[in-house]
Amino acid sequence: MRWESLFADLDSQMAELEAAELASEVADRTRREVALFRLVDRLRPAFGHPVTVFTLGGGKVAGHVSGVGADWLLVAEDFRFEALLPLDSITGITGLGNLTAAPGSEGKVAARLTLGHALRGVARDRSSVAVALRDSTTVTGTIDRVGADFFEMAEHGPAEIRRARDVRGVRTVPFGGVAFVRRS
Repeated sequence: MRWESLFADLDSQMAELEAAELASEVADRTRREVALFRLVDRLRPAFGHPVTVFTLGGGKVAGHVSGVGADWLLVAEDFRFEALLPLDSITGITGLGNLTAAPGSEGKVAARLTLGHALRGVARDRSSVAVALRDSTTVTGTIDRVGADFFEMAEHGPAEIRRARDVRGVRTVPFGGVAFVRRS
């Protein structure tokens, strides 16, 4: 009887140790998997969700996630405005929910849609934009040309947008200086 009780106690201790070891291994694997997630992997499943995005020097942008690229986020603020945000200008986001996409599941084409591609689309449309810079200033005008890591925009006053003869100057803006680009 004593032996049976001793063996039962040892079995119980062994089961507890195995359960603790398994729980530790699961927690470690979970931490390693989460370490592989990128911000775009958190953003892609949030398509259509309301979010508030906080930026360096540009304040905050609130709306619904309407697009995600390799290094940018597009937020539809309301029925008139969209804000294009470089991911490296974002200091925080609320409203993403719990979902995360598998790393690398965006596909080869989507993985190559960079901020430059998105800005070239804005330049091609000749859309009026307000560019919030990381130094807390805002510049209005139209984007004329987009390079690898910069764009050039014709600066206009707010009432003069779209009137080419009223161009006040041309500003070259490095991508690293942009908090977000808002277009109507």
